[in-house]
Amino acid sequence: MDSEISQLEPRAVWAHFATLNAIPRPSKKEQRAVAFMQSFGEQLGLETRVDDTGNVIIRKPATAGMESRANIIMQGHLDMVHQKNADTDFDFDTQGIRMRVDGDWVRAEGTTLGADNGIGVAATMAVLASDDIPHPAIEALFTIDEESGMTGATGLKSDELTGSILLNLDTEEDTELTIGCAGAVNVQAAGNYTLDPPGPQDAAFVLSVKGLVGGHSGMDIHRGRGNANKLINRLLFLAQEEVGLRIAAIDAGGLRNAIPREASAHVTVKDSRVADFEALIATQADVLQAEYAATDPGLEVLLEAADPPGSLLARDFQRKLLSAVYACLSGVFRLSPEIEGLVQTSNSLARVLAKDGAFQIHCLVRSAVDTEKMELARSIRCALEQAGGKVEFSGSYPGWTPRPDAPIVTLMSDLYEEMFGHKASVLACHAGLECGIVGAKYPEVQMISFGPNIHGAHSPDEKVQISSVQKFWKFLVAALERIPQK
Repeated sequence: MDSEISQLEPRAVWAHFATLNAIPRPSKKEQRAVAFMQSFGEQLGLETRVDDTGNVIIRKPATAGMESRANIIMQGHLDMVHQKNADTDFDFDTQGIRMRVDGDWVRAEGTTLGADNGIGVAATMAVLASDDIPHPAIEALFTIDEESGMTGATGLKSDELTGSILLNLDTEEDTELTIGCAGAVNVQAAGNYTLDPPGPQDAAFVLSVKGLVGGHSGMDIHRGRGNANKLINRLLFLAQEEVGLRIAAIDAGGLRNAIPREASAHVTVKDSRVADFEALIATQADVLQAEYAATDPGLEVLLEAADPPGSLLARDFQRKLLSAVYACLSGVFRLSPEIEGLVQTSNSLARVLAKDGAFQIHCLVRSAVDTEKMELARSIRCALEQAGGKVEFSGSYPGWTPRPDAPIVTLMSDLYEEMFGHKASVLACHAGLECGIVGAKYPEVQMISFGPNIHGAHSPDEKVQISSVQKFWKFLVAALERIPQK
């Protein structure tokens, strides 16, 4: 099917995307993608280097007649979110993405597609490899680890780049020009707990919540979709209160930047309460399906008999853990008072794991306002401290402050209206783009982000629109020719 992808128009972009997607490149494991990109630049005869962090920088001189134009930075990230459906047999560490055409869209087979940010990377590769696209001098910056920590952008040195305009190709709606974004901080709790033995008259089950839509924990957080971690905790807490449920293990959620779609728990109840437990779960399944019918029509609550566990969470710790997760806000905390409809601050409860005497809880707090980001992070910390253990903040990075009057914003806005007959939406987003980090190192650089339509990013429903990639490419090529004088 990848050969079919390579034949799509514009072929230069899709062929590079197919080649890139054949390389396993999950976050923090981008070594093969880095080596591939280094080889790509060197084979073109372009100045290519890998910095100390692992970012790849490829420089291409201006085409004839464009030497006096402002130097530009074209920027995207090499890594991709690795999410798959539970019934999909796939190893992100060893396999390339399996793609297919579905009408006007390209999808993957049961996994994330990697269009975020593979299409932006492929478009930059197409420009670097071209011999007929007019452009000023280019510094192509391919960063690593954007999706799980932004350590690539964070490790970029402040004297590495010389461009005065940065084009970030990581926006996911082709009607939008992004000029600002949220910053973020990880809030992580971890610790140990004591174990209790199971009772002799206990029946064991696996309780699962699955079939949720999930999505990007920044761009989709306002959509009210179910968080599997919160929903299973709700069921566990209620069953603890009503039928004396005990927990052997919890494995809920996954990646820090994806709304959790699936969660499970190995649990026990007394033989005498099995009927009550099954009735309670059946009733609550109906309740959840009714509550989330509009946002998560595929939601399922499953209860299956299981082998008896070897141990249980100590009763006191179980109560503290469930209470901590219950108290942890997950969703929108505050909307922007200045930009209608824009989420200003949010938290996503990304991961809950308790097994064999150790537990972890991971959250990702986002905000366009750094002080509010840390205020919510402290609030989350207070909730998670109920479980005991140690709560830490990590990976904090700044937001990108909008500069709506920057000349590049005016240029790109005018060009968009000229080409497509209507105005683009010029806005900030609640996702974390690397522009905030790069901008802190290069405060004089003008920045703007744009891209094609990519839906369902950070989930196995991810897809990219073929006609939109064509529109995006046309706009990018025209923008390169319009870059002003130095």
